[in-house]
Amino acid sequence: MAITGKTALFGLIGHPIEHVGSPALINAYMAERGRDGVLIPIHVTPSDLEKVVDGLRCLQNLRGFLVTIPHKQTIVPLLDRLTEAAGLSGAVNVVRRDVDGNLIGDQLDGEGFATALRESGVSLSGARIYMAGAGGVAAGIGFALARQGASAVTIFNRTHSRADELMQRLRGAFPQCDVRIGDSNPSGHDIVVNATSLGLKANDPYPMNVNGLNAAMTVADVIINPRDTAFLRAAAVRGCRIQYGFRMVEEQLPLMMQAMDPVS
Repeated sequence: MAITGKTALFGLIGHPIEHVGSPALINAYMAERGRDGVLIPIHVTPSDLEKVVDGLRCLQNLRGFLVTIPHKQTIVPLLDRLTEAAGLSGAVNVVRRDVDGNLIGDQLDGEGFATALRESGVSLSGARIYMAGAGGVAAGIGFALARQGASAVTIFNRTHSRADELMQRLRGAFPQCDVRIGDSNPSGHDIVVNATSLGLKANDPYPMNVNGLNAAMTVADVIINPRDTAFLRAAAVRGCRIQYGFRMVEEQLPLMMQAMDPVS
């Protein structure tokens, strides 16, 4: 599709940016539906985030943008409004720019993740969740799974204060869910999630102790590229049912486009 002055512009901001796989998925999604739009990755360092967000308000042909690590939480105070999901989780992964330049943040990671699990036949009601990570994507996933009826969510994170903050937010929103901080051993859970960036690089350590995995578990990763992370390979060797990171994005595609561009 040719890019012209009428082409709707979408972006994706993150740091680093080389690993992202969603632009290809979203551009293909728009092309298949005849939408005259293009999404481009934009490399934004944490120190430049506020300046870039202010600049994006001024782009008249910008419909919206996606947000990836490490900006999903730090962007929240820079936006004008938040949806309920974004406000509760304290994290944003989709932003719409309205005609007046206002920026409205939404959180769809969790909904996409939960939908992918349900579509593959995994029951969420009463499930015991183990989650490595306490950042933006972890917050979205934790809130979505608790909303879908998970009975327990265990959070393991290298920075204890971030895990504690997410635990308190989840407990406040879902008092019926047993939310606690755990250690690196995921044993005793039904669904195990890597919601960290560990796995982007070939020499990254595992996000948890993989010896705690067993064949009764469903193990999911949020990493899109590479598709087969070392963590998922370790889970597969142990007989676990696995969910690839790209499934979370696939299930979000129509939701993302509707959030950023209601006419699409």
